[in-house]
Amino acid sequence: MPRRLFKRYMPDPTSIREHKSLRFLGTLLHDPNLWHLNRHSVARAMAVGLFAAFLPIPAQMLVAAALAVMVRGNMPIAVSLVWLTNPITMPAVFFCTYQAGAFLMDVPARHLPDELTWEWISGELSTLWQPFLLGSVVVGLVLGVLAYFLVMLYWRWWVARQWRRRKKSRQK
Repeated sequence: MPRRLFKRYMPDPTSIREHKSLRFLGTLLHDPNLWHLNRHSVARAMAVGLFAAFLPIPAQMLVAAALAVMVRGNMPIAVSLVWLTNPITMPAVFFCTYQAGAFLMDVPARHLPDELTWEWISGELSTLWQPFLLGSVVVGLVLGVLAYFLVMLYWRWWVARQWRRRKKSRQK
């Protein structure tokens, strides 16, 4: 697994635990799975990070961190995955989640006008928020579960491949 690459860019757990603004969390940040790179903690972090990334709320990073603590997933990975929905990608992602929600609710999807104005947004918000919220939660859940299982499968494949390579090199 590209563990060395992750470790190179991950922050030091001790410096995070002792940071002034995080001291109120006490021993919550002392769980080793929040900082170690193993199959389970990375898979959990991918799941909660992707789920939080698709939530249309402010403070997605705090949600990802809280969920990572709850499920004992790697916190830096979970928090960094939230940035998949950044200001550049957010319009496309949220449009797709709205389309998914409209499909799930069996509601005809609204089309964007030629000119996007505040009056149009405030007038249409009453009909757009339910499919948008449903689509965001469902897409986040589906992608989170998919990421969890893909990481678990990939990690097992990588370890088995390394074992086969070692076995082959010992036989020579």
